[in-house]
Amino acid sequence: MTSFKTTSPHTIVFDLDGTLVDTAPDLITALNYVLDREGLPPVPMASARNMIGAGARKLIERGLEAEGRTVTPADMDRMTADFIAYYADHIAVESRPFEGLEAALDQFAAQGHRLAVCTNKLEWLSKRLLDQLDLSRRFAAICGADTFGVQKPDPTILRETVARAGGEVKASIMVGDAGTDVGVARRAGVPVIGVSFGYTDVPIAELKPDRLIHHMRDLPAAAISLMTASNTATL
Repeated sequence: MTSFKTTSPHTIVFDLDGTLVDTAPDLITALNYVLDREGLPPVPMASARNMIGAGARKLIERGLEAEGRTVTPADMDRMTADFIAYYADHIAVESRPFEGLEAALDQFAAQGHRLAVCTNKLEWLSKRLLDQLDLSRRFAAICGADTFGVQKPDPTILRETVARAGGEVKASIMVGDAGTDVGVARRAGVPVIGVSFGYTDVPIAELKPDRLIHHMRDLPAAAISLMTASNTATL
């Protein structure tokens, strides 16, 4: 077990979809439900994974683009409402935490680090998902696209998430799988750990996070590396 005794308490902020939880199966099922209602063929799971990460509306737009379709704003509003209603009722059918996640969270909590979620998913959907997976209790704050009226990569959402968790931005780390996560961290002045197993159309390595991991078991060591580097820089 990695020791954190030489570092002060930090706030570890996680993206949700593709970082904490493998939500693709249920998200794509909901997308294909909406597409089927429009008389369109389903989007294959493999290609649709990288459409995830910017909220329900954007996911639907990308699904339509894959079929060469556009719709009116009114139709998009209707489809988004249909998606959210269906997804809310089927939010954790196949979604599961990534392997090694809970052990990493246990390790952070045991050493006094705060944990938070900062996602472009709606807050109530995020809480419902984490409730059903028995993960909500682990986080001091769970904040979504509607919590503060801004989405990642706007730095306000990350700063306010840290504040709601009771932490300080200068002692925080972002963990995510896509450009919005790297972007929000850079704009907020927070170091970022990228995970390679998430959902992104641009490989996370190309976005140059401060650390890159390929499994959740590697997260604690990556975090302590950043904390140690931060402590050294302030000496």
